[in-house]
Amino acid sequence: MDGATLSREKSGNEEYAFSDVSVVMGTYNEEAAIGKVLEDVEAVTDGEARVVCVDGSDDRTPEIAREHGAHVIRQEPQGYGVAVREAVLAADRPVVVTADCDDTYPMEQLPDFLESVNEGYDVVSGDRLYYGAEAMPTVNRAGNHAFALLASALAGEHVHDTTTGMRAYRRSVLQEIDWTENTGLSAELLLRPLMREYAVRELPIEYRERRGETKLDPIEGGAAIAKSILTVSLEERLREEGIDVRLG
Repeated sequence: MDGATLSREKSGNEEYAFSDVSVVMGTYNEEAAIGKVLEDVEAVTDGEARVVCVDGSDDRTPEIAREHGAHVIRQEPQGYGVAVREAVLAADRPVVVTADCDDTYPMEQLPDFLESVNEGYDVVSGDRLYYGAEAMPTVNRAGNHAFALLASALAGEHVHDTTTGMRAYRRSVLQEIDWTENTGLSAELLLRPLMREYAVRELPIEYRERRGETKLDPIEGGAAIAKSILTVSLEERLREEGIDVRLG
């Protein structure tokens, strides 16, 4: 994956700074963690990055986000993918970083993600499993290893972590692809660029124990993610043959 041709020609050789970065997230009842996450973003980026939250909460999450300077887009709860898709498409800066608001992802590594984009990568994907992800529940960790094996087999590229929520993208990539998945959007956001031969890098990150309660049922959610991996991979294979269809 790291051997893909870098896309400096797509960026015009710009060197992006944090003033060129939007950090986006879908938020739903994360009042226990969102303040800490936004404080970390502000500290790491010196307040330069713009934060966008697409929020369907009925607790103080949107209020806390606004107090920290985030742009909040209110949305009726419709699932993970609907919120994150709205967030990535609402971003108006050339580099877009997705993150979860449960404090599991290391915002202190944002400089590493930005550096990789400046090296020419189109997508920089945080690999939680590289260091073992011991803070992740055992069933989730096993499921994520299984998703990576499935995605690797179908995409023809070695994928380590298919469903991570922390990635950096060139905004042009997000605008050029029609995103269709909901629960499985995290996998789609990696697989479509990878199979279309954008320059993709997986960057090892330290995954932390989440604050607050998880919203995803591991069985139901896992089945939806596996289905998404199958659907997206088959659609992209058909696209390579000149057949542009949506199977979902």
